[in-house]
Amino acid sequence: MAGRKKRKKKKGHIFLVTLVLTISVGCAIMFGSWVLWGTDSQTASSIYKEEVSPPIMGETTIYAEKEEIYLSDDLDAVWKDEETSGSAAEAVQTETVQETTAGKYDYLLEDDELCREQNIFFKESASSDEVTIAFAGDILFDDNYAVMATTLQRGQGIAGSISGDLLKEMRSADIFMVNNEFTYTERGEPLPGKTFTFRAKPEYASWLFDMGADIVSLANNHVYDYGEVSLLDTLDTLDGIGMPHVGAGRNLKQAIQPVYFIINDIKIAFLSSTQIERMDNPNTRGATENSPGVFRCRYVENLLQAVGEAEKNSDFVIVYIHWGTESTDELDWAQKEQAPKIAEAGADLIIGDHPHVLQPVGYCGDVPVVYSLGNFLFNSKAMDTCLVKAVLDENGLKRLQFVPARQENCSVTMNYGAEKERVLSYMRSISPEVNIDEEGFITRVP
Repeated sequence: MAGRKKRKKKKGHIFLVTLVLTISVGCAIMFGSWVLWGTDSQTASSIYKEEVSPPIMGETTIYAEKEEIYLSDDLDAVWKDEETSGSAAEAVQTETVQETTAGKYDYLLEDDELCREQNIFFKESASSDEVTIAFAGDILFDDNYAVMATTLQRGQGIAGSISGDLLKEMRSADIFMVNNEFTYTERGEPLPGKTFTFRAKPEYASWLFDMGADIVSLANNHVYDYGEVSLLDTLDTLDGIGMPHVGAGRNLKQAIQPVYFIINDIKIAFLSSTQIERMDNPNTRGATENSPGVFRCRYVENLLQAVGEAEKNSDFVIVYIHWGTESTDELDWAQKEQAPKIAEAGADLIIGDHPHVLQPVGYCGDVPVVYSLGNFLFNSKAMDTCLVKAVLDENGLKRLQFVPARQENCSVTMNYGAEKERVLSYMRSISPEVNIDEEGFITRVP
């Protein structure tokens, strides 16, 4: 019994010694790890601060993601170390890019008064580096005429008379421009002796937004159809809903003044003028220094001066002009005479309307000229029409496209297949200065 007790006591002593040794070794390991971790942390910090050889990938990942203080100690060292990764580095990179890509027109964002005075509008773009602008010809919202009366009867709003695919093109453009060939008013009397006079109820102006319009031209021979009061009502109506307009005003200064859009740090000027009617005392009054009217260019000097000023104050100049002879695809003397002068004055793109039919596409030097867009949604007559789409970037015009469409039965629809090719073939036949491919893209003949 005594022997057994002695052996039991010895076995308990060995266990106690083993336990003490285990605890001692564990403490030593923990202390060593703590010292090593502190040393490594100091070393990592010195790597970033002193820009010595970069740590191994594993260490870089740990410090970048979990120890953001090391990234903020010296940002220059971080960017020189190509191995740096993690969310903190990405945040620093994003901030740096934003600081270095400030737009040249950003100062205008804080100056609402100047923007109002100069007709400057900022817009977002679906693309980060391109701007898409679409143009259409004449529209009419007078419910005493077939196209609007029929649209109202259909009860679907603007979608009842413009096909969905065409509306998508209009609404998706960064800027969509049309010719507002009528006046918004319920006052005044029709001008005596004028065969056709057009006016729409002011509430119909909201349909412009429904179709995707961003700017309208008022430089035409119908915006004064019910006298001076009808033009003033039109200006008040459009201003009241915030629709930019160009080509008419309460005085000559306003009528001449361009509208500017800034998109992707590209400043685009829109001017509009009319040479119709061609007489010294037209029914549609030209604006004067003290009286309302349209911006007339029967004598083109004022327009050329306005184009030159717009060129100085923008990156791209578009002139939307009411000219030509109705119902023919032949260019008249005034179009041939004025187009080269407008291009030389500083226009980058010239878009024409008024003839109610399609006319050629050509070039004046390097400047494309679409001489007539034709009717768009104007009457019940069956006739070919189009959208024209221009794509710009910081270097200027990248692409110009003719999109064939058809006005018929008080509606307008996009063309496909054989009908699309028929219209494109016709445009090629009357436009010897350009090539037009199967998708309508326009290039200059070498």
